[in-house]
Amino acid sequence: MAADESIPTAGGKGLTGAGALVAGLRSHGVDTVFGIPGLHNLAVYAELDRAGIRCVTPRHEQGAGYAADGYARVTGRPGIVLTTTGPGVTNAATALGEAYSDSSPVLLISPGVPTDHPRGGRGYLHESKDQSRAIEALCAWSHRVTSVREIPAAVARAFAAFTEGRPRPVHIEIPADLLDSRTEVHVAPPYRVMPRVPDPAALHRAAELLSRARRPAFVLGGGTHRPAEDPRPPGEPIMRLAERVGARVVTTASGKGVVPESHPLCLGATLHLETVRRWLATCDVVLAIGTELGPADLWEEHFALTGTLIRVDVDPAQMYGDHVADVAIVADAALAVQGLGEQLRDVAGPVPRERPGCDYRAELETLTGRWIEYLRALGRALPGDAIIVGDNSMVVYHGALVGMVIDPPGRFLFPAGFGTLGFALPAGIGAKLGRPDRPVAVLAGDGALQFSLQELAMAVELRLSLPVVVALNGGFGEIREEMVRKGMSPVAVDLHGPDFPALAEAYGAHGRAVKSPEGLREAVEEALRTPVPTVITFTEPCGGDGPA
Repeated sequence: MAADESIPTAGGKGLTGAGALVAGLRSHGVDTVFGIPGLHNLAVYAELDRAGIRCVTPRHEQGAGYAADGYARVTGRPGIVLTTTGPGVTNAATALGEAYSDSSPVLLISPGVPTDHPRGGRGYLHESKDQSRAIEALCAWSHRVTSVREIPAAVARAFAAFTEGRPRPVHIEIPADLLDSRTEVHVAPPYRVMPRVPDPAALHRAAELLSRARRPAFVLGGGTHRPAEDPRPPGEPIMRLAERVGARVVTTASGKGVVPESHPLCLGATLHLETVRRWLATCDVVLAIGTELGPADLWEEHFALTGTLIRVDVDPAQMYGDHVADVAIVADAALAVQGLGEQLRDVAGPVPRERPGCDYRAELETLTGRWIEYLRALGRALPGDAIIVGDNSMVVYHGALVGMVIDPPGRFLFPAGFGTLGFALPAGIGAKLGRPDRPVAVLAGDGALQFSLQELAMAVELRLSLPVVVALNGGFGEIREEMVRKGMSPVAVDLHGPDFPALAEAYGAHGRAVKSPEGLREAVEEALRTPVPTVITFTEPCGGDGPA
């Protein structure tokens, strides 16, 4: 919504700080806020209600952050989180850290201590020494406003930050006394920073290298995803370019699904597999788009690329990290791919000119074996445009990440960078709210699910059709296996878990325990037709028999 006569900006009695905040949000098209009411943000809730903005209430502020993150990833619009002071902010901190690591646009808004609060403190409710500095360690920036007039400008600055360069979470703190203070304000209209255009000389050099490459490879990260409102499929021009130069394509976890994984040139989200890394090291030209090429992507601290590295990223800092670019294209990924395609229009190479060995199937089968039949059943149950939201669980990063084939418009959301547990359920709720027209399914281990299981109540309250598939392995399975690999006796990893289907029923959801892949397929298909969430459990065939 643009600023108009329905949003008071000046004259009359002006606006309170809370009113100025909500007017700023409305001017940027916000229609949904995730948060929990508290004594210090009640004025904001009153204004949100007056403005007709949907208020979604999780059962923990971390759930609000994850839900806003999931909402942002599938809509391309910022997810908004509203907390109270002190513990409300710190509860949301982990979710902000995840959004920061995975470049997700999330705006956290919170009250702060009053403007006249003594620096040493005086026992104010939810008081902290420096709330803004505490949260700033986990987001792009945190700003404490000093006047009511400044509030709409701070909102506009936040939304502009999401469109210039790498979108990362930001925090606005409003002193509690300003929320009820009234003055005349100007509501800043939205403005958009235009996408960064690639340097023609860098494009030309990159095109030359790709046209002459004998063993080219593309590595795609989360930065290759387009905002959901952009109708152009992001993968089509990338795969056309790959076909022209005969490049194989591999993605990071965050890039999974940006290109059709069923394409014969696509290796899927297998960058972390040792076989694929060895293959990549033999490639003479590597085009990396929208990826840090960091240890969390590679599952390896030290990885050497022997070929020429072309990097495309909106963040110039990425050009000089662990993998220094030989050709640096600091630009919007879509514009860079378009430019390369134009320069390579006359080049044709339907298959790699030289095929280095990259048969990763044996490694993939070793990783996915215990879950693969269940994952195939899940894939058969879900429509092609489904959004799968995975947790940081073995069944996801050893299983679905490499074992499930995702083709656009399907999506796969995963907490890749920060690696948090408890992401999937609230993020899945946010994704479903953002794209109610699309089927959404949650996939988690029992250990991870218990970090945010209470958010099942939020999903029931919202009447969301949401399959929540849970692999039972008796606790923290990956850590248990790592202890064994290190010669340790497993300690503190075997957990007692609840009867998840019964617990789901207690929340007002549905619950089922299945014994076979076919049972899982049937349960998921039924869950997609059910107007409340359904928790579906299966026991990991080789990984324990209780509640990762």
